[in-house]
Amino acid sequence: QRVEEELTKVLPNARVIRMDVDTTSRKGAHEKLLSAFGEGKADILLGTQMIAKGLDFPNVTLVGVLSADTTLHIPDFRSAEKTFQLLTQVSGRAGRHEKPGHVIIQTYTPSHYSIQLTKTHDYETFYQHEMAHRREQAYPPYYFLALVTVSHEEVAKAAVTAEKIAHFLKANCGADTKILGPSASPIARIKDRYRYQCVIKYKQETQLSALLKKILEHYKREIEQKHVMISIDMNPYMMM
Repeated sequence: QRVEEELTKVLPNARVIRMDVDTTSRKGAHEKLLSAFGEGKADILLGTQMIAKGLDFPNVTLVGVLSADTTLHIPDFRSAEKTFQLLTQVSGRAGRHEKPGHVIIQTYTPSHYSIQLTKTHDYETFYQHEMAHRREQAYPPYYFLALVTVSHEEVAKAAVTAEKIAHFLKANCGADTKILGPSASPIARIKDRYRYQCVIKYKQETQLSALLKKILEHYKREIEQKHVMISIDMNPYMMM
């Protein structure tokens, strides 16, 4: 909404279609807005990530990305991959036919390889950079991951429980297994429950399943009464 307001000030004659959760909540609204833009009923299509993929409009010659760092600075080891993927996809919306296209990206970290390599769509070089980073930081595909998240209505209880779980894992896992945390989750509170997590990085940990089962059994009564909630995600896709 703020961007739309600024556009009307800078380009008062431009017709703008905004696509976000508010404007596409009704059934069929998504298709209706895209059809209107494709038919030339608007000059600018403004939206969230939903307009980055799969759109083919021959008259689109300029694509602008605001705050490209949003996905880059998410606390997730796939953040660079997701940023490169998103920027490459949205860049492909411009100049798809006879008219040439231009892409302008707003970023506070223009030197980062995920943003620099978007200019040339250099997948191979991005792969080399990303794999070197993941190897150094012990992330997939060089290590497996497991994510243990503890939540409780009292922040101290969540923190103490997570600390006990981390201590138990560190005392019983192999020397090559890395236990990170516990620390407050990136989304530290959901529905009045405080969240703490620890990350397990391992190459081969034959006892891990048994150890995680012991943890659940130990807190079984509290889990059943919903005082403590413990979730275990093997090979998590999201670290939030």
